[in-house]
Amino acid sequence: MRRLITSLLLTLSLLALSAPMAFAQASGEGTYGETDDKVVTNAAFIVLAFFPIVVIVVSLIQGRLDRRKDAKKAAVKAAGGDQRWHGGW
Repeated sequence: MRRLITSLLLTLSLLALSAPMAFAQASGEGTYGETDDKVVTNAAFIVLAFFPIVVIVVSLIQGRLDRRKDAKKAAVKAAGGDQRWHGGW
C-alpha cells in the first residue's frame, strides 16, 4: 500500500510539473512571455552567480562549525581530558 501511495504521489507531481508545458503557444512562447537574448543572458548570469555564492556560504558555515568543534576539543583537553579513556582493561 505504501508503494502505491508513493507511486501515485510521484505520478501526480510529475503531471503537475509538466502541466505548464501545455500552456505553451504554437510560437513557443510560454507563461513567462517572450524569451529573447537578454532574458537568456540574464538567466545565465543568475546561474553563474548562484554556484559561487552557495560555495562561499557553505564554506563559511563549515568553518564556523569547525571552530566550534575545535573549541569543544580544547575545553575537554583543558579540563583534564575525557575520563572514559583513563585506565586499562
